[in-house]
Amino acid sequence: QVQLVESGGGSVQAGGSLRLSCGYTSSTVCMGWFRQAPGKEREGVATIFTLAGNTYYADSVRGRFAISRDNAKNMLYLQMNSLEPEDTAIYYCAAARGFASDCALTDHTRNNYWGQGTQVTVSS
Repeated sequence: QVQLVESGGGSVQAGGSLRLSCGYTSSTVCMGWFRQAPGKEREGVATIFTLAGNTYYADSVRGRFAISRDNAKNMLYLQMNSLEPEDTAIYYCAAARGFASDCALTDHTRNNYWGQGTQVTVSS
């Protein structure tokens, strides 16, 4: 069983930045960040192969967000810059035991473990 705990959410004005952190008890093949806005389906934001470091991004965040991990500290991060009101959502850290072509970016059901989520609110 892998436990995930997110932190770092909050409220920010458009154009601002936030950094999300996720502490985990043990690593898996893939880890990533997903989000869910009110009335919308959960979607992948960014994922990473924890050993090789390959990263994948949703088109809507590419160039603005950056995912990274520190395997020594069992930490996963999401640096979010140039935030837009459309980024408002609950952000979840997730981990997948098995291999997925884009590390489960486009199929969140491939994840086996989820954090409790952290709210990000971007005002215009």
